Amino acid sequence: MAPQRRGAPKAPEGNRAADRRRPSSTKSVRAPRDVWKKWLRVAVLGACTTFVALLLWGSLGGDDSITEVLAHRSEVLPGRFIEVPCSEDYDSHRRFEGCSPRKCGRGVSDAIITRDEARRIRSIAEKGLSLGGSDGGASILDLHSGALSVGKHFVNLYRYFGDKIQTIFSEEDFQLYRDLRQKVQLAIAQAFGISASLLHLTKPTFFSRINSTAARTAHDEYWHAHVDKVTYGSFDYTSLLYLSDYLDDFGGGRFVFMEEGANKTVEPRAGRVSFFTSGSENLHRVEKVHWGTRYAITIAFTCDPDHGIADPTFT
Repeated sequence: MAPQRRGAPKAPEGNRAADRRRPSSTKSVRAPRDVWKKWLRVAVLGACTTFVALLLWGSLGGDDSITEVLAHRSEVLPGRFIEVPCSEDYDSHRRFEGCSPRKCGRGVSDAIITRDEARRIRSIAEKGLSLGGSDGGASILDLHSGALSVGKHFVNLYRYFGDKIQTIFSEEDFQLYRDLRQKVQLAIAQAFGISASLLHLTKPTFFSRINSTAARTAHDEYWHAHVDKVTYGSFDYTSLLYLSDYLDDFGGGRFVFMEEGANKTVEPRAGRVSFFTSGSENLHRVEKVHWGTRYAITIAFTCDPDHGIADPTFT
C-alpha cells in the first residue's frame, strides 16, 4: 500500500498563500458565466435569424405544411392529372349514370385557356368589381345572379346599377365568358371520361379578387379548408381559372389540396385551369394573400339538371 502524504498546513486567512489562491477561484466562477453569456448571444442571434427567415418566407407566401408543388408557376403544363379514391360524399346525393363521379382526382392544364384570353376575361372582372368591392380582402362578382361585393354586403348589380351596366360590359364580354366556360367544361369531361352534355353549370360560379386587406366579415375569410360537395351540395366537379400570376402579381394565395403529411399545391398562372372532383377526396384551401391582387374564376358543374343554371346574357 502506497504511503499517504500529509496535507499541507492550512495557511492563515489573509496571508499570501490564500491571496494566491483567490485569483484562480475567481476565474473558476467567471468562466461559466462567460460561457453562458456567449451561448446567450448565440441563442439570441439564432432566434433573430429564424424570425427574419420566417418573415421572409411568409412574405413569399410560404407555408411549412406544403410538401409538394403539383404545378409550378414557371411550368407550362399541357396537362397533369392525379387520380385519387372517391369519398363517400356522393352516396348521400342522387347519382346520375355516366356523370356522377366514379373516377375521382385533380388536374391542372395550361393548354385550355390562352394567356391572352385570361387577360381579356380579367378585364371583365376588373370592370365589374370597379363598381364595388368588399371592405375586406375578398370581393366577388357573379355574372349569373348579379351578386357583387359592396362594402360589407352584396348587391344585385343588374338591379342596383340598372342601365349603367350597358356602359360597363359588352356582348363580347359575355360571349367570351361563355366560350371559356365551354372550353373548361369539355376539358373536365375528357379528363373524367364523361359526356360534356351531361354536365350542367351550377351556382355559385363567380369571379374573385383577393388582396391582403384584413377580413371584415365571414365572407372575407376565404382561407379555411373546406369540401365543395359538403359546402354547396350541387357541386360534382369544380374548376378554377386563374387570371393573374403567383409572385408576379401577388404573394401567398396558392391553392392547396390538403393531405396528411403530403399536401399538394397549385401555383396560379394566368390562363391555368385547375379542376377536381368536389368531394372530400379533394379537401382544399387557399393560402392568405400577403401582397398584390389575385384574380380567378370559380366554375362549378353538377350532374343534376335540377341544379343547373343558364349562362349569363347581356340584356
